[in-house]
Amino acid sequence: MVFYLGKKQIMKQKQALDILKSGESVFLTGPAGSGKTFLLTQYIKYLRDNNIAVAVTASTGIAATHLGGRTIHSWCGMGIEDELLIDKINALKKKNYLFRSVAFTKVLIIDEISMLNAKQLDLIDWICRTFKEDMRPFGGMQVVFCGDFFQLPPVKRGGKDGRFVTESHIWNNMDIRVCYLEEQHRQSDKKFLQLLGDIRKNEVTEKTIKILEKRLGKTVKSEIKPTKLHTHNIDVEDYNFQELDKLKTKEISYEMEAEGVDNLVERLRKGYCLAPQNLTLKIGAVVMFVKNNFNKGFVNGTLGKVVDFDEENDNYPVVRTFDGNLITAYPEQWVVEDGKEVIASVRQVPLRLAWAITVHKSQGMSLDAAEIDLRKTFEFGMGYVALSRVRSLAGMSLVGFNEMALRAKEEVIILDRELLAKSEEDEKDYLKMDKKNLVKTQKDFLEKNGGEKYVGGLFG
Repeated sequence: MVFYLGKKQIMKQKQALDILKSGESVFLTGPAGSGKTFLLTQYIKYLRDNNIAVAVTASTGIAATHLGGRTIHSWCGMGIEDELLIDKINALKKKNYLFRSVAFTKVLIIDEISMLNAKQLDLIDWICRTFKEDMRPFGGMQVVFCGDFFQLPPVKRGGKDGRFVTESHIWNNMDIRVCYLEEQHRQSDKKFLQLLGDIRKNEVTEKTIKILEKRLGKTVKSEIKPTKLHTHNIDVEDYNFQELDKLKTKEISYEMEAEGVDNLVERLRKGYCLAPQNLTLKIGAVVMFVKNNFNKGFVNGTLGKVVDFDEENDNYPVVRTFDGNLITAYPEQWVVEDGKEVIASVRQVPLRLAWAITVHKSQGMSLDAAEIDLRKTFEFGMGYVALSRVRSLAGMSLVGFNEMALRAKEEVIILDRELLAKSEEDEKDYLKMDKKNLVKTQKDFLEKNGGEKYVGGLFG
């Protein structure tokens, strides 16, 4: 059954899919649970079935795993940077795996776009133009942006650009169609939908608050242990260590190795490498991989449980992923390079404990059961993201919440109205289009861009 928010459904999934198939660059948006990821999955399958080279990326590792992709930072080689000089971009171009990854791509998908900043999007555009030697936006690729600006914004720490991608140079200098979906596929509880809608519109009432208060301290009836969501890393770490202490199984620790320029090593430790400096594991520990290694079968965000230690290989942990794969987690390296020279590096087993995760890490997830603590919410959108991860009120237990957890940023509300209006215009254009011309446009796109043999990990 499908439920609708508001009086009018802006665009149906079939219409949005038809627009995507025409090869136009699109921003796919809508509330949490409106089927954005499902639609992307359909389009990715369509592209691969027609041998069109598609790069599937997202702004975070966990979001990327939902689509079987990788982070946009890894795909284009920009890493943690917002800006790169042309010499650095040319150096990236000489890396064969990067060049092949970008130069042969026909369609670029970027999910959870709200967490990328304006400078990063301009940099991705410039890297694509340089690699493809084509000065059209993104080197002439079709680009599909997906996300919801009511969710988490770009991280501002360390002097980072805090502007949304809509303020980037490239966003305002390319023709982007907007497909705003409002069908609800995650939540079927009308009361819960109204609650989430109140938060999106900054129209929280006493009735809204009472609905939330009824979930305070509630025990979730579920065969699945509720995922713990916290706003701060320190609370996540405290809970994870408590759970680790409960295990009476074999324990082994791994110390991070580092070498190179001190300040760059520190930057790697704190800003790029998500594995802890000292990693302590036990058999039975719930863990998350924090680096991509497609050849070994894991990506940043892959979840699993430690089931053994490989005594023949320095006691490195053996992890059974939630997909059922067995992976021995050998140390991986994170580096800073100057041209071909590595000037700083850290090396560690690419895991961290994961009984609990931060709200930031949960963006894009769909959970059957969750225990959510929003008492320390410090960012617009954080409460909305956390609450909308759950499929129903019955699957949610609240530890607490503050006022910030129930607020949306005013500029996002204004931006959302603009996107709704643009989507309405694009829907009208679609409905006016002669169906024969639409089919011809879609066929022309396939003929122009098809034929590239898909290689797992290269374009996906």
